[in-house]
Amino acid sequence: MQNEGGRKRLIVLGIAAALLLTAAGALLYISSHYHVKYIYVEGNVHYTNEEIIALVTSEKLGDNSLYLSLKYKNKGIKGIPFIEKMDVKVVAPDTIRIVVYEKAVAGYVEYLDKYMYFDKDGTVVEASDTKTEGIPQVTGINFNHVVLYEPLPVENQEVFKEILYMTQILSKYEISADKIYFDDAYEMTLYFGDVRAKLGNDDNVEEKIARLKQILPAAEGKKGVFRMENYAGSGSNVSFEQDK
Repeated sequence: MQNEGGRKRLIVLGIAAALLLTAAGALLYISSHYHVKYIYVEGNVHYTNEEIIALVTSEKLGDNSLYLSLKYKNKGIKGIPFIEKMDVKVVAPDTIRIVVYEKAVAGYVEYLDKYMYFDKDGTVVEASDTKTEGIPQVTGINFNHVVLYEPLPVENQEVFKEILYMTQILSKYEISADKIYFDDAYEMTLYFGDVRAKLGNDDNVEEKIARLKQILPAAEGKKGVFRMENYAGSGSNVSFEQDK
């Protein structure tokens, strides 16, 4: 009986040793075979490729493609402004593709020395010390407090639909406004450095922006305002009033 018990222990130990050797071999294979050499990045706007790569690969096992694909499988990202989630896909054992999903930002307001970025619904998605190029500041809308991840408490929530539509049209015509100002009647004025475009109400908005695309270069180096309140489309004149 003792011999039989000893044989069983030897068998168990042999199986355990075989499993350990198999696991060690598998780890060695994964470590050497899935070593990252090539990285592609897509979907990033606010961060460079190099910044995204450093973010993903800087931690332990950051050079292993299989590990990264498991770690960043539709992973939500916290603490990194403007990034909602990232996904790492293994293209080949030595090649990965990092897909960045950024938060959709329509504009920002300044509050308590912070840049408060909000989405298409007016929900504040980021509070940052850094102003990001390409995102317009929105002024003229009144609020008395700002809470992260909650809508801006403005009287007319429909204003966010106008902001979203305007940013989409500006993007379509490859125009970047520094600021969108709303007056008491919720009529818009766009700011481009020292040049402004007073659009008036929301009639013929796309026609106004298409025309602005044509005439904006002529105002380079000047200070003044394009009067587009009554612009009705092709054939209409747009006056430029220089600041005195």
